Amino acid sequence: MTASNVSTGESKTTSTSSTVATPLSVELDRGSPVPLYFQLAQAIEAAILGGLLAPGDRFENELALAKRLNLSRPTTRRAIQELVDKGLLVRKRGVGTQVVQSPVHRPVELTSLFDDLARAGQSPSTKLLGYHIGIPTDEVARELNISDATEVVTIRRLRSTNGEPLALMTNHLPSAIAPDPDELESQGLYQSLRTRGVHIRLARQRIGAKAADREEALLLDEKYKAPLLTMHRTAFDDSGSVVEFGSHAYRASRYYFDTTVVDR
Repeated sequence: MTASNVSTGESKTTSTSSTVATPLSVELDRGSPVPLYFQLAQAIEAAILGGLLAPGDRFENELALAKRLNLSRPTTRRAIQELVDKGLLVRKRGVGTQVVQSPVHRPVELTSLFDDLARAGQSPSTKLLGYHIGIPTDEVARELNISDATEVVTIRRLRSTNGEPLALMTNHLPSAIAPDPDELESQGLYQSLRTRGVHIRLARQRIGAKAADREEALLLDEKYKAPLLTMHRTAFDDSGSVVEFGSHAYRASRYYFDTTVVDR
């Protein structure tokens, strides 16, 4: 096994806003059956996900990287393309290859997206797209276990992290416990509910996928019909009463759920 020092950044700063990446030490095992392009891609991916490489850091070009590591140019090109396909790197004309925001990793647990992002050191922000008080649809009334004459508040928000759009969220709540509109851009929905003495203890959720419609694509900065992850959640409080029904759509290029499965 041989160790090669890889400088993932340029040797000097330029007039662009990108910064110089910290050089990485990458071990390539040339006797391993694992392809060299995959070894290189895995090492760079680990550095990005581990925070050693920050969003905006620039990589040296493929030719320089291949020469430094004594690899063929197709090998380095394939390693970089693997990370471009995963959404970890982006190629920009006139700038080169840059690190982009790492995907948001969220466990399948009873937490809010706002709280998860804050705990992960991200900078969550929210834009309130709609706040409507009215009679629920049949589906919403059924999920909230209320009569179709009971008023509910329907909230629609765009959640971003570090200034980049991440999720579209629609939530329905009985109007008696719904937060005020001005609260929803400064804190998470579950946090607002907790200040009202409402504590969510249990939720039923379904995770799926869909193609982005034109409005979703525009708001999430994705292409029309790009894949989106979806989650539908019905949440219950301490007494077993339904307090919230939500339908969320997440950018599949920037977001994934994580769960652990155990053999019985």
